[in-house]
Amino acid sequence: MNKPSEIHFLAERLKKQTSGEVMIDRADLGRYATDASIYQTMPLAVFVPKTAADIAAAIEIAREMGVPILPRGGGTSQCGQTTGAALVIDNSKYFRNSQNLDLEKLSIEVEPGMVLDTLNAQLKKHQIWFPVDVSTAGQATIGGMAGNNSCGSRSIAYGNMVHNVLGIDAWLADGQLTQFGLMQDAKGKALELGQFVQSLAVQHQAEIEAMWPKVMRRVAGYNLDIFNNQSERPYTNDGKVNLSHLLVGSEGTLAYFNKLKLQLAPLPKHKTLGVVNFTSFYKAMDSAQHIVKLGPSAVELVDRTMLDLSRSNPAFKSTIETALIDQGGKSPEAILLVEFSGDELAPLEKKVKELGELMADLGLPGSVVEMLDPSAQKNLWEVRKAGLNIMMSLKGDGKPVSFIEDCAVPLEHLAQYTQSLTEVFAKHQTRGTWYAHASVGTLHVRPILDMRRDGASKMREIAQEASELVRKYKGAFSGEHGDGICRGEWIQWQFGPKINEALKEIKHAFDPGNLFNPGKIVNTPKMDDSTLFRFPPNYKVTPLKTNLNWSAWNVQNNAVTEETSAPGTGKDAAEGFAKAAEMCNNNGHCRKFDAGTMCPSYRVTRDEKHVTRGRANTLRLALSNQLGPDAFTGDAVKEVMDLCVSCKGCKRECPTGVDMAKMKIEFLSHYKSKHGFTLRDKLIGYLPSYLHVISKSSVLTGLFNLRNHSQALAQVLEKFTGISAKRSLPAWRTDTVWQSNLGHVDLHSFNNANKPVVLWADTFNGAFESENIYSAVRVLEAAGYTVYIPRKEQGHFCCGRTYLATGMIDRAKESARELVNALYPFADKQIPIIGLEPSCILSLRDEFLVMDLGDKASLLAKNSFTFEEFLAQENKAGRFNPNLKPANKPILIHGHCHQKSFDVVKPMMDLLKLIPNAKPELIETSCCGMAGSFGYESEHMDVSMQMAGLQLLPAIEKAPDALLVADGSSCRHQIKDGASRQALHLAQILEMYLA
Repeated sequence: MNKPSEIHFLAERLKKQTSGEVMIDRADLGRYATDASIYQTMPLAVFVPKTAADIAAAIEIAREMGVPILPRGGGTSQCGQTTGAALVIDNSKYFRNSQNLDLEKLSIEVEPGMVLDTLNAQLKKHQIWFPVDVSTAGQATIGGMAGNNSCGSRSIAYGNMVHNVLGIDAWLADGQLTQFGLMQDAKGKALELGQFVQSLAVQHQAEIEAMWPKVMRRVAGYNLDIFNNQSERPYTNDGKVNLSHLLVGSEGTLAYFNKLKLQLAPLPKHKTLGVVNFTSFYKAMDSAQHIVKLGPSAVELVDRTMLDLSRSNPAFKSTIETALIDQGGKSPEAILLVEFSGDELAPLEKKVKELGELMADLGLPGSVVEMLDPSAQKNLWEVRKAGLNIMMSLKGDGKPVSFIEDCAVPLEHLAQYTQSLTEVFAKHQTRGTWYAHASVGTLHVRPILDMRRDGASKMREIAQEASELVRKYKGAFSGEHGDGICRGEWIQWQFGPKINEALKEIKHAFDPGNLFNPGKIVNTPKMDDSTLFRFPPNYKVTPLKTNLNWSAWNVQNNAVTEETSAPGTGKDAAEGFAKAAEMCNNNGHCRKFDAGTMCPSYRVTRDEKHVTRGRANTLRLALSNQLGPDAFTGDAVKEVMDLCVSCKGCKRECPTGVDMAKMKIEFLSHYKSKHGFTLRDKLIGYLPSYLHVISKSSVLTGLFNLRNHSQALAQVLEKFTGISAKRSLPAWRTDTVWQSNLGHVDLHSFNNANKPVVLWADTFNGAFESENIYSAVRVLEAAGYTVYIPRKEQGHFCCGRTYLATGMIDRAKESARELVNALYPFADKQIPIIGLEPSCILSLRDEFLVMDLGDKASLLAKNSFTFEEFLAQENKAGRFNPNLKPANKPILIHGHCHQKSFDVVKPMMDLLKLIPNAKPELIETSCCGMAGSFGYESEHMDVSMQMAGLQLLPAIEKAPDALLVADGSSCRHQIKDGASRQALHLAQILEMYLA
């Protein structure tokens, strides 16, 4: 069924017979064509159901039309399970509710689209959790975890997904909703299917006992052994057969989940952590078998590659180094995170001591970092959870490829297995990256391969040699992430032809028409079928002359020497821009809701096109001509960029370094060049130029401010400008900073001053909130600093932020170059340059470095600081010790997105803590939603307020007496419009408390 007429008929039926969302546009399909694997297949259509009735109707329609169905959760599968030419049904947007929480039996029922972290956040108040804690918990759905038989870091204590599922209600291919639970309670179709599979188990008992791996981490095929358990951990504690376990690990091939009943567990009251540092990888692997005898709840490996990559990432550097014996030296070859958990702290602290004694007995005295602080433990586990993405942050076409990453072997063979596999990699001129579950013999090892060139042939050869090692050491070829495409063909190798035929019989009994996710588990394609690759042999990037410098991404890497070629040598026809977009490995970290900034637009829409991953995929498809000619400057890319607020959350939080804010600048420059600038673009972009004309005239400022006092005028202007009439605008004023003598000092005396600082007055604080500049000067001068504010005869020095936001990149470069030339003489003398507006001052160490501004810009980046960043550093150095009055109100802080991106929110907290009696509290928020001009734009007004309504406005409402601190001018405006409260810049707060 590939004819457009048939696809349109399918879409029309779905629209008429359901309340769900239907997508058949090529860009939408492309966003669902990939998962976190190396594979890509365009779906026939995408359906986002709102109710169970929608799903039942979709199954009926698909069955009648002969259309395959592929259920999808977070789309984070690593083996291609959620790619296929089918009707992809996305459960994650709406079908994600929970019900029937039983606190006595510790169970709950959830719909398959429920995200693990969301579920555990709901359960935390009861001091319970669902303990299959996969590293992708922020985006992994329960349905996907069950389909995969996921495991997680603590499976040594809690088992796999299959050990924690009590029942599943699922639709069969004929549309019948069937309950799968204990076989003793089964009825109807469930009992019939259970008895059939049981007969197969009896028939093949000898084969099962001979061929079935005896390790706990075996997820290949269907769970035919539930009737004769072969795992080192029984499926159930009492030995009863649970038919839902046939569906766990079935990868959506047998039935479509309606709801799952889960076994919950008490949250451990205490945890301790010992981090063992190893100078030998082999020794780390050999030690695991001894460490597990101490009874840990987790033993997780992090290898040197991951350590080095983490230390090179600002988001992870300080955290990962807390785990190292020598924090300033070379990374160890490996570390093992050994966790102990329970209800009493003292025995757990003793366990960490015993770990140190054990390592001394094994010849490694002094190798354990004791980590008893819960927050330090949590931070380190977050880095470990980001392991895959960190590994994928290698620049160049060679990437760690997932296909043998889940082989599981008994612990006594782990060291020999890893050493032998390392030799296999060397034979094929590559190396492997290693991390994950040393406790159960499952290491996520990925050889670095270039899948655009010789990677496919090497993949086949390495897989064959790895399989021989797995058999030699009596392991399982598929140990956690499932089979999908990359391991599907190895099922027969693992179990033999007779059991493989039995698995086909199970598939036929459940799904005789091959409706559900065909080509997975049975009748699978070859793992190296290049027609299924994301980067097939014919993949080609369309040439593009970029306006920003992307050469840092335009490189190649050498898997053996670990060297990266010089910038600009990667042979990217898009000058590095395509490679930057291709860094997205689809792991979906941007779909998280629990913490951080990324991704605000997804948090309010839950649409794949409005998340960083969706945007990166759309860019990749457009740049490689998979969305038609000129797609890069067409509607498809414009649509995904529309709700990107350029928060830079992904710049810091995406472990593979996808910087969508910068990509939007590049896109806008090309799009606007082709389609032209609107009146609103010009009003926003040229603001730094014309503001001086208005601010010098009280008549003009009065006229322009009328708009804020007349709703009728605001509505008329909205029609012409596209600026929402629901918004107030910043008030024009004549007393701008540049009209005063503030910071106007003799340069000679300034250069010879004891504590000189340059305070750069940006557009927004200088023109609309000059009181912030005045406050900053008073605070600085009170501490003995000599303050100089640069000026020019016409206008002011601007970073070009408004030009960048509207696609006027040539004008932005002109402004940036002028600013660099003005500030460079001070930077050259190592005089600090301070700015109040985060988005402006931080552009000096971000966009300025990719605008071809030369070495001057690089020096300026190193010598420019936010106001709070500079003063916090000065305080630590003993040069800033203000005399402050005690605080008399609570203080609530909202961090600007760019402050979060560059990790300069903490200095705000540090400075506010200098105020006696102050107890500043940081609001855990994503973007406030204003985001420069975004929240003023009429088409974005509603979504802007939705962003603010997620966390920011509710937190403010709960603190009616608190002082609100926000350094971003747009943040302050959003708070004023959304909460009718006045937030203040930190400079004003400090001045307020000067004694």
